[in-house]
Amino acid sequence: MHKILKIVLIVVGLIGAVLWFMLPESEVPVAEAVENGAMGAMFLITYLLLGAAVVFSLVFTIKNLLSNPQGIKKALFVIGGFFLVVIVSYVLASGTDVDDKAMAMSDESTVKKIGMGLNIFYILTIIAVGSLVIPAVKKMFSK
Repeated sequence: MHKILKIVLIVVGLIGAVLWFMLPESEVPVAEAVENGAMGAMFLITYLLLGAAVVFSLVFTIKNLLSNPQGIKKALFVIGGFFLVVIVSYVLASGTDVDDKAMAMSDESTVKKIGMGLNIFYILTIIAVGSLVIPAVKKMFSK
């Protein structure tokens, strides 16, 4: 199986290299470059590889969770915590925190969803940095 996968990846890499040299030059107008078959094929390969990566990562994650009951419990806590962060982020997003010029291009619900996404990013960043800094500080003062 490992040899077959290596061969498939080498073939895909060679196809990608050939398609790279078939891409249009930079002087070609954008409208014409978008219609290039090589670019479409490269996007197709990218989508296939991304889809395979997602499927394999989900399958092996679920397999690992089902083989370990404690893993399911931890995963449920993490998923619940993430949903809590999403709910808090949605409540904190106002939906009116942009100027009138930007508001003319989108509606209030879109601005609220963008604000929610930014709040999720900020909260998860704070949690990640805190989970790195707090143990280090505890370890520094415990010695």
